Amino acid sequence: MKSKAFGKGGPNVSVIGQGTWYLDRGDRKQAVAALRRGIELGMTHIDTAEMYGDAELVIADAIAGRRDGLFLVSKVLPGNASRRGTVIACERSLKRLKTDRLDCYLLHWRGSYPLAETVAAFEELRAAGKIRSWGVSNFDAGDLDEIVRVSGEGKIACNQVLYHLKERAIEHAVIPWCAKHGVAVVAYSPFGHNDFPAAASPGGRLLQQIADAHGATPRQVALGFLTRETTVFAIPKAGSTEHAAENASAGSLTLGDSEIAALDAAFPCRAKPRSLPML
Repeated sequence: MKSKAFGKGGPNVSVIGQGTWYLDRGDRKQAVAALRRGIELGMTHIDTAEMYGDAELVIADAIAGRRDGLFLVSKVLPGNASRRGTVIACERSLKRLKTDRLDCYLLHWRGSYPLAETVAAFEELRAAGKIRSWGVSNFDAGDLDEIVRVSGEGKIACNQVLYHLKERAIEHAVIPWCAKHGVAVVAYSPFGHNDFPAAASPGGRLLQQIADAHGATPRQVALGFLTRETTVFAIPKAGSTEHAAENASAGSLTLGDSEIAALDAAFPCRAKPRSLPML
């Protein structure tokens, strides 16, 4: 599993991590087994949020006795992101995860509370050792400019955003902004939301062709394409140990320039939208 620095001066983190949205909807034992298999294969970056139902409780079972060595992330809902509300939400997540600290804590998306309040709470939590870093999610370049004016340069560890083969809007401004400011980009829903290219489609056939050349799968190729930039990480969800193993294997896949160019042509980056897409 390849790893790289998570933000400017941050720790090395596995390029492919584990998302947990909807993880609590299926068989709990199977979900715990999938997370543990992912950890064993090097996917030590585990992402969750207070919004994700009981996902934090599932993760607590999966990481019991193996917290050290993990990079654990959760998120505060915008409706809870006042200064006091952020602290309370973080402490609630820590209790549910059965841990004493988060490696990164994110504002899930912008809400009505001033960013200064949320940033002050993040810094309070960091000073108390309850979080080691903080970041944001679903922030466009203009939002990032604004929060840097509030926090100062070098404080934001990451921006977690929607990114998959059919949705490349972040390439217009977000990825360049994050590269310039030393901020990690974390791609959520990297296979699309029930929208992965069909095997019989032109794009699906190209993915299979490239996969065959590497002894890989189309989904592994997709992850390899998304993480080609040095700032980008991906957090696919796995509902089974087999799926976790498939995702983890993408962490050692390197695509050639011609393969990247072919995928770029097959899944073009469309015109910049008025607002950043999100789920």
